[in-house]
Amino acid sequence: MAKVYWPYFDPEYENLSTRINPPSVSIDNTSCKECTLVKVLGPKGYASASQNTWPGKRVGVHSLGDHTSIEIIARDRPGLLSEVSAVLADLHFNVVAAEAWTHNRRIACVLYVNDNETSRAVDDPERLSTMEEQLNLVLRGCEQEDEKVARTCLSIGSTHVDRRLHQMLFADRDYEAVTKVDGSVPKITIENCEEKGYSVVNVSCEDRPKLMFDIVCTLTDMQYIVFHATITSSGPHASQEYFIRHKDGCTLDSEGEKERVIKCLEAAMHRRVSEGWSLELCAKDRVGLLSEVTRILREHGLSVTRAGVTTVGEQAVNVFYVRDASGNPVDVKTIEALRGEIGHSMMINVKNKVPSKRWKEEGQAGTGRGWAKTSFFFGNLLEKLLP
Repeated sequence: MAKVYWPYFDPEYENLSTRINPPSVSIDNTSCKECTLVKVLGPKGYASASQNTWPGKRVGVHSLGDHTSIEIIARDRPGLLSEVSAVLADLHFNVVAAEAWTHNRRIACVLYVNDNETSRAVDDPERLSTMEEQLNLVLRGCEQEDEKVARTCLSIGSTHVDRRLHQMLFADRDYEAVTKVDGSVPKITIENCEEKGYSVVNVSCEDRPKLMFDIVCTLTDMQYIVFHATITSSGPHASQEYFIRHKDGCTLDSEGEKERVIKCLEAAMHRRVSEGWSLELCAKDRVGLLSEVTRILREHGLSVTRAGVTTVGEQAVNVFYVRDASGNPVDVKTIEALRGEIGHSMMINVKNKVPSKRWKEEGQAGTGRGWAKTSFFFGNLLEKLLP
């Protein structure tokens, strides 16, 4: 077979301007008694990470520094993460970090691996081809005739992993399915401000970390520019207002377009939310650790709804959000049995996040003790912050 040579393009060139002229950041602890005000100012034109899709591909591989990045998107099923990690362990790949989200019966996963002997990125084409082939065999068993084909979206560059997961699930159109969601249901409305020529997106929901990040990422990936925004937090309730236009300068005029944006925002807000039991495991890092832990979870009939894997020095920290194989909350006996099996070989911290009532059912938001009301206005700024 003849070799194919591609022209070289340095991925760092795309963000060269940003690195030469970094944004100015100031931290203000005096303007507001209840919080810290962070101001970010910089030139316009920060390029957003592109979304490249490879239809029909299940696994994508990209070498970055000392790690090889593997991106997977497929139909979710119990034990899938265990099977994927087992393949990597058998081929002597060490998982240094990983993040996996599930939403609407789909799973998106980004894994950073290296060679277990050299601790460097794997660049052997034959070895990578074998790994991709075996992972494809695992993922092929996830698909049904009436389901979307498993595939991956590849990006060149160091895109934030949460941003990448949003891009992968958005490209997979996970927002089209309608399923039961955990926690409170957000209220999203879109109106047109004809006087200023903006579409105004109003979001009212339960507050949580990275809520604004998830919303802005989605609007940016949908090719909308945020010109102004008002962010308000009152107790457990968040209210956010975004003044947007499409990159071609148009507002959202049709009801179909507004409905699509609402569905995409709802999906982005739900992907990160996980109710129920979370397991935080800490142990000395070794090849096959992730495979061993996920195998034990599978043997106890648990399905991973969200996962995060990090390595700090020689210590590996794994966090798993779990439900039973049917998607229902896990009973306490199963958790105790799991703690008894894993606890002797690694530290385990178990937490149970009880589903909260909808904020509007709790009376007026912000009346509880200890809650403070904060509000910020972002003018023509948000489109500059995303890589």
